[in-house]
Amino acid sequence: MKRRGQAAALWIAGAVLAVVALAAVAPGLLATHDPLLTDVRATLQPPSAAHWFGTDQSGRDVYSRVIHGAGRSVGIGLLATGLALVVGVIAGSLSAVAPRWADAAAMRIVDVLLAFPEFLVALLVVAVLGPGPVNVAVAVTIAAVPVYIRLARAQTRTLAAAEHVEAARIIGVPTAVVHVRHVLPGVLGAVSVLATIGIGTSILAAAGLSFLGLGPTEPTAEWGLMLSAGRNLLLQAPWVAVFPGLAITATVVSVSVIGRILRARAEERDA
Repeated sequence: MKRRGQAAALWIAGAVLAVVALAAVAPGLLATHDPLLTDVRATLQPPSAAHWFGTDQSGRDVYSRVIHGAGRSVGIGLLATGLALVVGVIAGSLSAVAPRWADAAAMRIVDVLLAFPEFLVALLVVAVLGPGPVNVAVAVTIAAVPVYIRLARAQTRTLAAAEHVEAARIIGVPTAVVHVRHVLPGVLGAVSVLATIGIGTSILAAAGLSFLGLGPTEPTAEWGLMLSAGRNLLLQAPWVAVFPGLAITATVVSVSVIGRILRARAEERDA
């Protein structure tokens, strides 16, 4: 019964992410209007056959803007998670084999960063670097790196002490070759499962920074920015903010569902 429920959740989450991926890669296939086209005669119209998600305060089609916003919102999350994973695996693996004093110093820095919520760290980084989509991606990456460093270090130490790794060293296989062939694949397997969940966190952090006006600027179609633009219209025209919010929620929840199920199955396999 549990497996059947997990399978159904995977199918639903996968279907949602498939639509989001299509919107991100080929928005023209799904959009019905130009996301930047304004029409002062059609401002704040409710959802209808002409405008499925209604229009915003500039008369732009909200549905088309949500579709076109997927590429930027999801793209920042994927980019930040990918960079954080690469940096985290390299730094964590090096820390695991570094001298004790270097490892201790690196871990203290990681501990300090992990003591704060990721969004707060990203916010502080943007405050230093300045607003803009590139700086948002950098900030989200820096905020996400510590957890990958910690996990990569722990996995490297565990796998380095495994019997098959010790056997490879005994027969004279070079240390670098042992690490690449026997340790790194295991580290990547563990970290990649965590990264699946991390994608949702990064998307949410990027949208939050955009909501605060620190990311892309108008008239860019981006979910966090659209949510910010509609926050003052919740009573007059709730659809302006509701649909971008639903897009963020559906994407983050779907990614998290897949990530958590994959992690649970990985833990069952290792048990």
